[in-house]
Amino acid sequence: MDRRSFIKHASIGGLGAAAATALASPAIAQANPKINWRLASSFPKSLDTIYGGGEVLSKYVSEATDGNFQIQVFAAGEIVPGLQAADAAAAGTVEACHTVAYYYWGKDPTWALGAAVPFALNARGMNAWHYHGGGIDLFNEFLATQGLVGFPGGNTGVQMGGWFRKEIKTVADMQGLKMRIGGFAGKVVEKLGVVPQQIAGGDIYPALEKGTIDAAEWVGPYDDEKLGFYKVAPYYYYPGWWEGGPTVHAMFNKAAFEGLPKNYQSLLRTACQATDANMLQKYDYLNPSAIKRLVAAGAKLSPFSPEILSACFDKANEVYAEMEDSNPTFKKIWDSIKAFRAEYYLNAQIAEYNYDTFMMIQQRNGKV
Repeated sequence: MDRRSFIKHASIGGLGAAAATALASPAIAQANPKINWRLASSFPKSLDTIYGGGEVLSKYVSEATDGNFQIQVFAAGEIVPGLQAADAAAAGTVEACHTVAYYYWGKDPTWALGAAVPFALNARGMNAWHYHGGGIDLFNEFLATQGLVGFPGGNTGVQMGGWFRKEIKTVADMQGLKMRIGGFAGKVVEKLGVVPQQIAGGDIYPALEKGTIDAAEWVGPYDDEKLGFYKVAPYYYYPGWWEGGPTVHAMFNKAAFEGLPKNYQSLLRTACQATDANMLQKYDYLNPSAIKRLVAAGAKLSPFSPEILSACFDKANEVYAEMEDSNPTFKKIWDSIKAFRAEYYLNAQIAEYNYDTFMMIQQRNGKV
């Protein structure tokens, strides 16, 4: 190639590159506008697992947009009390919240179905229903009436049954018990004589210490250890039959979410799913060592008796029947969960149950 030809082609190439750069920059800027949101968490900063879910979501979104989409996370009480996080997002006080939907069951029991209800699904089952059984869409039909859009943003796995100041061996022992218990599980135990209390996480310890309440459920070994419940209520029961696989939600003001560019909407859905998986994995990793430390510190670990579990199961079904008769929206979503629950536990008892049971026996025999 002669010198003139080289210069000519080089100039065309240079102009083409410059033009491409000039065209690309505005396109990128337009696709990733600067947006700053606030997120109200229902949890205290001391709980790096469940409060940390909001921070993980914020981190994923920021990194994916080169810092153009920022979500600032505020702990419970910094903007609004923990149990008002969804209300703040719906009202537009903040654009987002990280919360558990059953906190708002008192307004409508349908709220609880997106998170966990008594004797429903475990964490894997809830995720299967949400992502592949239409659960996300069904719950968002309901959330739309509340001015919100929501996606799963965490799961704790099956929770513990809580901390008690005295032993609970029979149904009779539950009479008159003042218990902090989330969601409408309180309505179930109320039928057995328990007096349910709805108390935010940061307020549970002082209530137990003062004797304002006799028992409290929270999450599980790792988080419970951080809050120190074993010091004032040593009897630690399991399982938390009302929370077999509680979903923590990231919820967004509906107008704010719909006003986002489509790529940001898609990113939020993806980041929520990643946050959802991360939280469950973190609990699965941290809980085993925490339960050993709690027992070593004096926690008295016991299962609920078959009598108590059976009585609670029967009372839960009474509550479900009442709600199905009075609330068509609740019935629509609960019917979907029930239908999948029957199939899920039919399958779970085959390979999963037998493999896990065998491995547990090996662990007890000191071989694992």
